[in-house]
Amino acid sequence: MLEATRERLLHTLAPDDLVLDIGGWADPFERADWVIDLMPYETRGLYEREGWISPRPRGPERFTPETWIQRDLCAREPYPFEDDSLDFVICSQTLEDLRDPIWVCSEMERIGKAGYIEVPSRLEEQSWGVNGAECVGWPHHRWLIDVGERSIEFVFKPHSLHARREYQFPSGFWEGLSSEARTQTLWWEESFSYVERVIIDEHESDRYLSEFVTRQLPARHGLARRLRRGASRLLPRGGS
Repeated sequence: MLEATRERLLHTLAPDDLVLDIGGWADPFERADWVIDLMPYETRGLYEREGWISPRPRGPERFTPETWIQRDLCAREPYPFEDDSLDFVICSQTLEDLRDPIWVCSEMERIGKAGYIEVPSRLEEQSWGVNGAECVGWPHHRWLIDVGERSIEFVFKPHSLHARREYQFPSGFWEGLSSEARTQTLWWEESFSYVERVIIDEHESDRYLSEFVTRQLPARHGLARRLRRGASRLLPRGGS
């Protein structure tokens, strides 16, 4: 979760607000009353344990082993909460990993009165060098995601993303992005829309991937031409 979001929530959530963190195992939000995740309570906090985020002062955790629900988020079994029974639902850096984010969004909307969603931006997921020099974006993520004002759209992440240079932001681009530019956020109340955009036609897929880079690269980086020259030396041969 973005640090600015974490601070905002800590200062704005009322003491009696009932809060659920969906998929919070790696970096659970300490203000959450409940957490639901595939992984067990005893192994929580991976990001800090591995040094991927800096240790930070925390207040006491409101959730407990008894309010940590260990289960498959995508099992198509309703979460154990009544409709609109939670004041706030958080799902941060989770939907991109899941096989069925549509189901998770539907449950989030059903049980929550309001919430916050955070996912990687396409600026990150289409950047070379995010997770080493062999691929684009995060290889374990399943989806490219577009977030609107009250909507979220999922597109299955194609393997061609790693092979076609016109689908990629070149090496060096990602390092210049701020934490905010690397993420997309959706604050919602009452409801939001969620859909999978199914792309079958190869020409539609080509437009979806390449036009985003064409639009964003000049606007995001004044050195786009130099980056592309550098990328031609660093990226594997065979892309078009």
